[in-house]
Amino acid sequence: MKLKKGDTVVVIAGKDKGREGEIVQVLPKANKVVVNGINTAKKHVKPNRGNQTGGIIDRDLPVDASNVMLVHKGKPTRVGYQIQSDGTKVRVAKRTGEVIS
Repeated sequence: MKLKKGDTVVVIAGKDKGREGEIVQVLPKANKVVVNGINTAKKHVKPNRGNQTGGIIDRDLPVDASNVMLVHKGKPTRVGYQIQSDGTKVRVAKRTGEVIS
């Protein structure tokens, strides 16, 4: 999977199309990512030790990785890989050809 935790992505398909957010969790086996503030759903929770009050909370649900695109320098771009001269493999923005940190 070419996306990592902490990457900023934009949603390119679905109900949240056009919205940006940061990846909180990557689920490579399911080919999904959880993006902060995207694809939220309400969940009813009972009071417990961790959550004394309980109630209704908003929860971010996974989005398919094919429906998001990495944002590099303010613009969405595809991601590729390149082997550098010292033998390390790095991610490269297809739009600009620059290395993604």
